[in-house]
Amino acid sequence: MSEKIHLIYRRIPNRILERDDEVVADLGEVVIAKSRFEGMLAPLKVNGVEVIRNGYTMLYFAFIGENYDVLKVYDENGEFKGLYVDVLAYTKREGNTIEMLDLFLDIFVFPDGRAFLLDEDELEMALNYGVIDRDTFDFAYSVAREILERLKRGEFPPEVVWKY
Repeated sequence: MSEKIHLIYRRIPNRILERDDEVVADLGEVVIAKSRFEGMLAPLKVNGVEVIRNGYTMLYFAFIGENYDVLKVYDENGEFKGLYVDVLAYTKREGNTIEMLDLFLDIFVFPDGRAFLLDEDELEMALNYGVIDRDTFDFAYSVAREILERLKRGEFPPEVVWKY
């Protein structure tokens, strides 16, 4: 029987997604697990291209102590669609449970390296409605900018992402 990891994915103000995924590799500071996209209300399009929809598979990389995770996205035929990066407030682990807090912003990286910052409107709305404070807003942008800079320099994603 394959090992499972329990994922608690929090979204401000109070959305919580919990699921148990199949562990591909547990490297301690990095946990790699496999899951499928299910329950999406609509496919995700980036720059006019459909990149994620129900039935697609993801290999996700949880980096303990980091402010992001990385999802390698594959379609039904196993074709690599790109990387989906969540900007997170934290990633922590206790035993077989990983908990992360999502900060709205996401980055999608196409296989050719083009990167797009997503959901800025959601972050803006969270600030305007008082769901997050200015510090959280600024922090989310600083993490996203850092990732985009590292992408340009070829320092992102971490090497382990290409090993699996």
